[in-house]
Amino acid sequence: MLTNGCFDLLHPGHVTYLARARALGDCLVVALNSDRSVRALKGPGRPLNAVEDRALVLAALSAVDYVTYFDEDTPVQTIEAIQPAVHCKGGDYRPEDLPEAATVQALGGRVVILPFISGYSTTDLVRRMHGP
Repeated sequence: MLTNGCFDLLHPGHVTYLARARALGDCLVVALNSDRSVRALKGPGRPLNAVEDRALVLAALSAVDYVTYFDEDTPVQTIEAIQPAVHCKGGDYRPEDLPEAATVQALGGRVVILPFISGYSTTDLVRRMHGP
């Protein structure tokens, strides 16, 4: 099992998602976007936490077995190295929108989209922290 993402401010949506992803297999690897990669995706004010800090927090979760990070725009190179049987993403994605889906499938794996957990968003948390 492999999943990837920014996981900048860990919230209940992340924890639930990671537990569901872990339940699909024997081992869950989380590939974190590097700080540069998060900035490219989310803008100059992000990440709020450095990749080392995000990795430390994720590694402390019982659902997570291993944490790595990638500096590219997509996790394709990480997927090629790990060759997961299952690559998981949250319900805010569709397989056809994932640039890494073709790589997962070419390696004999499958992409699983887990249901979106509404009500939780790091971007919304950041907005709320900055006020109206």
